[in-house]
Amino acid sequence: MKKELLNIRQNLFISLIISIFCIGFTANSFAYVLPQSSTIQAESPSFIKYKGRVIDKETRKPLAYVDITVNSANISTITNREGKFSIKIPNNLTSNKLSVSFLGYETLEISINTLDSKNNIIPLSPQITTLSAIKINVPKSAMALVKASLNGKSINYIDERSIMTAFYRETIKKGRKNASLTEAVVKVFKQPYKSSKRDNVELVKSRKSTDYSRLDTLAVKLQGGPYNTLYSDLVKYPDYVFNEETFDYYEFSFEPASQMDDRQVYVVKFKQLPHIVTPFYDGKLFIDAETFALVSSVYHLNIEDKNETANLFLRRKPRQVRIEPLEALYRVDYKTKDGKSYYSYSNIQLAFKVKWRKKLFSSTYTLNIEMAITDWKKNLISKINPEKRLKPSVILSDEASGFSDPVFWGAYNIIEPEKSIESAIKKIAKQLSKIKTKK
Repeated sequence: MKKELLNIRQNLFISLIISIFCIGFTANSFAYVLPQSSTIQAESPSFIKYKGRVIDKETRKPLAYVDITVNSANISTITNREGKFSIKIPNNLTSNKLSVSFLGYETLEISINTLDSKNNIIPLSPQITTLSAIKINVPKSAMALVKASLNGKSINYIDERSIMTAFYRETIKKGRKNASLTEAVVKVFKQPYKSSKRDNVELVKSRKSTDYSRLDTLAVKLQGGPYNTLYSDLVKYPDYVFNEETFDYYEFSFEPASQMDDRQVYVVKFKQLPHIVTPFYDGKLFIDAETFALVSSVYHLNIEDKNETANLFLRRKPRQVRIEPLEALYRVDYKTKDGKSYYSYSNIQLAFKVKWRKKLFSSTYTLNIEMAITDWKKNLISKINPEKRLKPSVILSDEASGFSDPVFWGAYNIIEPEKSIESAIKKIAKQLSKIKTKK
């Protein structure tokens, strides 16, 4: 079959842009900001913080990206890649229950007042179900089911303007070493799913810690910040992956069904057709069997054509540097409240090999960005603050300024950092303390 290179992807995939600048500096060329309290957060008497770990009951392995939600409230968090979590719950809600759910596992509800403040181990049991007992109008094909899911905006998804509080994090590693960590609390002014208006983001607070000496002579920066994670909402912004034109470039098929939050879900696998060489996506969609609402999606970008894929991401780079994409992975999750679904979490992992001309060895840079909705409410009258509004072209690491104001961060739910990130921040802080002592 003849290979086809299409000229449409360059115009669609505009949300993830990586800027790589040749900055040519020594480690002492930049001012470091010492974290005042990167691991100690001021506690407030108005809430209690609970920490723990979610594991597979059978294998005892940690489970990443598990949803943890306070019942009858819009407060939630998600486990990190080590299965760890921390959640701050107002005192007046400690009599509620905590719902712990993950795709393919039985949902577990725990009375909050039975939890310890630390070292909670929560085991989830795997669950596999079939849909033979459900009598519903099942689409004749997997493609028809996907279209029904993405077209159900006015039925299955929130149809009112909302203000969502979200925690955002982006990390950059060179090899296995952390080079940069940027975090922010933002407000997402979410438009109804059936509206063509785009969402906006307002910055509440941001902080960063960067070890420039580990970036060598390159500074890898991510352009777009929280908008990258927001635009991965396949229902609100389907054109970045699927639209009426690109649907025909995929093959869709059913996989064994699963279950999440007591909901039975169809699993649809999609992959780029073999004769299409333009970079598209392969992955899986998890769709509610009764409502056809999207529950979750995991997918990756086809990077076989290295040059074509690199052009999708790079805004600017030095001429003497060659960039080779290694992976581009995506995950998007949705939650349901009062019968309506909404975007709740997304994670994007990008990896690139960087090689200078006339140099024997290359370096690998890994970027991980994630955003979790931790609280939300209907937006009746509020408008975005123009002075705090983030532009889709923002480079958040340039906007943030140090790990300051621990009192503020102590009151917000954030995703528990991995040990490697915590260790990197502590090491930077110790090094800077030594430098200041010598002076």
